[in-house]
Amino acid sequence: MKKAISAPQIFDGNEFFQSHAVLIEGETVVGVSSLEMVPSDFTLERLTKGVLAPGFVDWQVNGGGGVLFNNETSVEGLRRIVKGHHTGGTTSLLPTIVSDTAETRKQAVVAVGDYISSGEKGVLGLHLEGPYFASERRGTHDEAYLSAISENDILWLGSLTDFTLLVTLAPEILKAGQIKALCDHGVIVCAGHTDARSDQISQALSEGLRGFTHLYNAMRPATGREPGVVGSALVDQNSWCGIIVDGHHVDSQMVRLAHLAKPKGKLCLVTDSMATVGSQSNSFELYGNTITEQNGCLINSEGRLAGSAISMIEAVRNSHIDVGIELSECLRMASLYPATFLDIDDAFGFLKNNYRADIVHFDEHFKVLQTWVAGEAML
Repeated sequence: MKKAISAPQIFDGNEFFQSHAVLIEGETVVGVSSLEMVPSDFTLERLTKGVLAPGFVDWQVNGGGGVLFNNETSVEGLRRIVKGHHTGGTTSLLPTIVSDTAETRKQAVVAVGDYISSGEKGVLGLHLEGPYFASERRGTHDEAYLSAISENDILWLGSLTDFTLLVTLAPEILKAGQIKALCDHGVIVCAGHTDARSDQISQALSEGLRGFTHLYNAMRPATGREPGVVGSALVDQNSWCGIIVDGHHVDSQMVRLAHLAKPKGKLCLVTDSMATVGSQSNSFELYGNTITEQNGCLINSEGRLAGSAISMIEAVRNSHIDVGIELSECLRMASLYPATFLDIDDAFGFLKNNYRADIVHFDEHFKVLQTWVAGEAML
């Protein structure tokens, strides 16, 4: 089926166009054309307001649609999470398991594998956030589940080659060479929930550490005498940083600082979202405790932040309106740059020939009006 979708503005990943349409054949974009040049055999859908942009890619999604992945490690759970995030413009994501039992991690692997092998869209792989963390930087992660990494763990993680695997860990609790071993097997490794010194981060980067999970949060801060994890992350020119722009995890000026410090393309928006996103519920259970949304943030029984309550379109809005980053750059931070980090930017992050037709349509108030995944409308 050939169709064209026009809107007042189209952002193709590089630049904005007016009086243009996205051309789609089946699941794939075949170009962006001026309206007068839309081929006659394409059915044209004219949208009267808003922006069309590449669908968002989120590499840290703990839950959505009323489901926390830790609590429902199943294909059906993933379906509900993916659907919940369509309302925020996210078309591809990494479901994320926070520190839990080995059995829960294994169930998550099976669920993700079954989901992807079924041909369903929206899940790119799996993000294991923990349990290889520093206790003093555990955040909302239950200390009872934290552990050192074993050689058997490395062998198991290295065997998961059927989909993208991201592991967030504290480099200082690993032995020399263990990060390299993971990276050599194709695992993407990020530093997070870590109290590492800058020399330990340098060693991890030399072994293949690719990025930093939720920059500023649950990591050793920078000081004048010791860069810590934060300073090392900001100074390094080759690594990526995920950042939660919800107005609670990071002050807007510190988001601005990160944007100025990192090279273009190395700062990615992530939501770190929980079950409440795309759901009518304002609470959920984690580790048997109730997490409740209060004034836009999620708080556990210890008073700690427990993930975020935002969708990706809200992160884009906050980055543009509150932080002051140019809209085109905010859209790249939500689509192209995460796709590049995950090494899938040959199919995601642009609206151009041979890219999957993952598209978000939002209005001037940053409300998502429609989301397409592989050319199919989701809302």
